[in-house]
Amino acid sequence: MNQEELFKNVISHSKEYGFIFQSSEIYDGLSAVYDYGQLGVELKKNLRDFWWKSMVQMHANIVGIDAAIFMHPTTWKASGHVDAFNDPLIDNKDSKKRYRADVLIEDYIAKINAKADKEVEKAKAKFGESFDEVLYRQTNTRVLESINKAAQIEARFKEALEQNNLEEVRQIIIDCEIACPISGTKNWTEVRQFNLMFSTQIGSLSEDSNTIYLRPETAQGIFVNYLNVQKTGRMKIPFGIAQTGKAFRNEIVARQFIFRMREFEQMEMQFFVRPGTEMEWYHYWKDTRMKWHQALGLGENKHKFHDHLKLAHYANAACDIEFEFPFGFKELEGIHSRTDFDLKKHESFSGKKLQYFDPELNESYVPYVVETSIGLDRLFLAVMSQAYMEEKLEDGTSRVVLSIPYALAPIKAAILPLVNKDGLPEKADEIVNLLKYDFNVATEAKDAIGKRYRRNDAIGTPFCITVDYDTMENNTVTIRNRDTMTQERVAISDLWTILNRDVSVSNLLKKC
Repeated sequence: MNQEELFKNVISHSKEYGFIFQSSEIYDGLSAVYDYGQLGVELKKNLRDFWWKSMVQMHANIVGIDAAIFMHPTTWKASGHVDAFNDPLIDNKDSKKRYRADVLIEDYIAKINAKADKEVEKAKAKFGESFDEVLYRQTNTRVLESINKAAQIEARFKEALEQNNLEEVRQIIIDCEIACPISGTKNWTEVRQFNLMFSTQIGSLSEDSNTIYLRPETAQGIFVNYLNVQKTGRMKIPFGIAQTGKAFRNEIVARQFIFRMREFEQMEMQFFVRPGTEMEWYHYWKDTRMKWHQALGLGENKHKFHDHLKLAHYANAACDIEFEFPFGFKELEGIHSRTDFDLKKHESFSGKKLQYFDPELNESYVPYVVETSIGLDRLFLAVMSQAYMEEKLEDGTSRVVLSIPYALAPIKAAILPLVNKDGLPEKADEIVNLLKYDFNVATEAKDAIGKRYRRNDAIGTPFCITVDYDTMENNTVTIRNRDTMTQERVAISDLWTILNRDVSVSNLLKKC
């Protein structure tokens, strides 16, 4: 199964088993807007809770807030979003399709680097343990050619972005002979900037209304509440404020399922530090966040850092943690050193002092900020993409299994009566009532037990607990492991201990 097939299977599987639905599907849907179904909402909640616990519960100097989606419109003028929150877009004249110009170039550079990586992998397989990858990358002609070509395009692209030279961005696309994926032609329009914010009106009568915006990010809700939290919480620098919530962007080029949507959820933390220490904390949070991602167990080589070619107007350092989705390495989380830009801008526009008195230095200053920002929907897609597997079994049959980390699985255990009679369903209900206070468990009696095993494999349930006639005699059940399919006879009284040991989120937290 190639990566394109995998992605299509993940999308269809998500709908078939109640993870994700197209929004307003009975009215032919709404582009780039999705609803989370009964299993999807549980997985999404588990991911959110894991992030929150690791960020807030595990750090004594980080607290959380929940800011409103609607904010005073001056907020977005101060933050720079009104004037600078744009994407460079380009149209293909033949397909009439619109693309982000920066993504076209970045994807082209990624293909060149992938070509070099492929050469390295072939050599590694050929020479085995004696292979020196560093030396090979420095001396092999074909590899060097690809690396140098990518570096030259990247340098040219970076300069064009820094100068906001849209003509040069278009020229890079033409010089690289980048073709439209739909039409296959290179007949491009000029590059134009599009602001991504949604606007609406607030007020009871339209003539009295004021224009406000749906927030394009959750960070500003933290910045405008910085002083409230610092004073009421008696917070001492360094400290952080975390938040999860919806954000909205009028993505002109929305694609790749839930990877890029117009309504999405962010999980952000702004860490306020003493000026001059921001790079120390920037590197600390880079390491900490990468360790968090690796704790999920999605694969040792599935994540990598990518430094920004062009820094945002508020940053003095920025990188992404990228994940290898079925369509390539793409941004999953951003880590930015935002300097004191945001707080100083809000000071200027509001006329309110947003300073911190540092008792150690005996002086006041506007703190610097280091930000970590992850897209919850993208994290959901990363987990689903990595978890989806089609397995051939020893008996010649096959199964689809979602190998979701146990602690994140929507349903932790399925309690299955062997047959739907003779008091077995009632016994299964008793076990559900025993476990449901601490674990999300379910029961079903329809179909043969084998089919029910397969259905629970397909939704990622870690354990299937079978109630049979022996259960009625000695209060024992068979517990089946999703990944190994091994079965063990255990006492009902031991089930809580087994589940608590194997599906607790503390197992993931201890790895962070």
